[in-house]
Amino acid sequence: MTCPDKPGQLINWFLCSLCVPRARKLWSSRRPRTRRNLLLGTACAIYLGFLVSQVGRASVQHGGPAGKGPHLSRDSAEVPFPEIPLDGTLAPPEPQGNGSTLQPNVVYITLRSKRSKPANIRGTVKPKRRKKYAVAPSALGPEAWVGPSFQPRDAAGAADAEVPGHVQGGHLGGPPWRGIQGPGVRGGRLDFQLPQARESNIRIYSESAPSWLSKEDIGRMRLLADGAVAGLQPARSRSGARLLVLEGTPGPSAPACGPSPCGLLKQPVDMSEVFAFHLDRILGLNRTLPTVSRKSQFIPDGRPRPVILWDPSLCPTSNETHSSVKLTWGTYQQSLKQKCWQNGRAPRPEWGCTDVHHHEWSKMALFDFLLQIYNRLDAHCCGFRPRKEDACVQSGRMPRCDKQDSVALQHIVQRKQDPRHLVFIDNKGFFDRSEDNLNFKLLEGIKEFPESAVSVLKSQHLRQKLLQSLFLDKVYWESQGGRQGIEKLIDVVEQRARILLTYITAHGAKVLPMNE
Repeated sequence: MTCPDKPGQLINWFLCSLCVPRARKLWSSRRPRTRRNLLLGTACAIYLGFLVSQVGRASVQHGGPAGKGPHLSRDSAEVPFPEIPLDGTLAPPEPQGNGSTLQPNVVYITLRSKRSKPANIRGTVKPKRRKKYAVAPSALGPEAWVGPSFQPRDAAGAADAEVPGHVQGGHLGGPPWRGIQGPGVRGGRLDFQLPQARESNIRIYSESAPSWLSKEDIGRMRLLADGAVAGLQPARSRSGARLLVLEGTPGPSAPACGPSPCGLLKQPVDMSEVFAFHLDRILGLNRTLPTVSRKSQFIPDGRPRPVILWDPSLCPTSNETHSSVKLTWGTYQQSLKQKCWQNGRAPRPEWGCTDVHHHEWSKMALFDFLLQIYNRLDAHCCGFRPRKEDACVQSGRMPRCDKQDSVALQHIVQRKQDPRHLVFIDNKGFFDRSEDNLNFKLLEGIKEFPESAVSVLKSQHLRQKLLQSLFLDKVYWESQGGRQGIEKLIDVVEQRARILLTYITAHGAKVLPMNE
């Protein structure tokens, strides 16, 4: 037997030599078994604790890790490890005295960040796992939403029903569904199959709609976008518009068009009227009729088209000027100087005033300039360089620019019960007018502008509000290429707004509250 060379091994050998013989002697003795087991267990526990303390002391002296992994030298073991931040980043290694840098032996830990809560969406981004179903508008009766199919009204009964005698200056003619061809039309009757519940084309994913849209606006928009079509009335109009007869009975939120509410279906080139409606509400003017974009099954090309709420309270219009007010450019400029009906002052007969309040022209001029709508105040395209696609070129009205005072204004419409205020119809705007070809003739004679609209243009929130508002109309949003396409349209309007604000400052125009 070799002698142990270390004190720890010597102690172990000495204990073993003492414990083993005594354990055998105790085991073989006639003492009670319980006492013998107790003594043996106590001795083994003392010995086990001694071994554990010796092993721990030896590992600390040698500097080796107790587990698996690479070992460090004695010199490097004396340097403490740098602290590892929670974000997984480390500070650069510290330089040593000999000019070298110490590379710490660390394990890079990547912590998975917690998922942040989604932002409060207010009609800008559609949630992924949420589906909104259409709610029957208040104007529609319950029978319009029950059952898998909708039967159109009888053609003879619909022909005898009272229908308006004009559509924006054009007269209606013939019974419903006559002369209409395309899918969904059988023998002069419309046949539509609609599910009991479907996703609404007017999407609102917040607790309430944007503040600039009233409850009546939302109800009418849903009626135009989701209401079942019971008939189609052709209209004698140069724009090729048709009158949609919707299922149900008219209610407080839907004016009557005979026995049912109606909407004017226009051409795809008039899609800017949807943008005009939302811009009008955001600016606080409230002079346009509710307008949505809709795809109809009976249209052969299937392209989305604007649908404008039919309002029978509009005054009858002339077939030539599509206006309920007889006014030329000369008399219009004269009435601007007289400030007709401002501050409750009744105009004199020699002033040549109409029933329209003076502030209405300021609202119209601002609205038309932002969208470059020229068919009201400049139907002959005298204030800009027109193209062959413009209506003034196609109709040959341009040569009359040298006789502006005698040119009649068009699309100037009032309501029967409210002749002081205008209703903006036929709001086809143009977004492709360059900055050096804007029609400033629309602003001629205007010395005051509405405070509510100017404040919106100055607030830098026009883009955000237009995105929130236009997102509600699903068909229009998708038809313009989504957010990317809508952003391009807003870029144009924002640039024109900056030009208009510069114009107001340069000409010293007043900004007044116009709540009349």
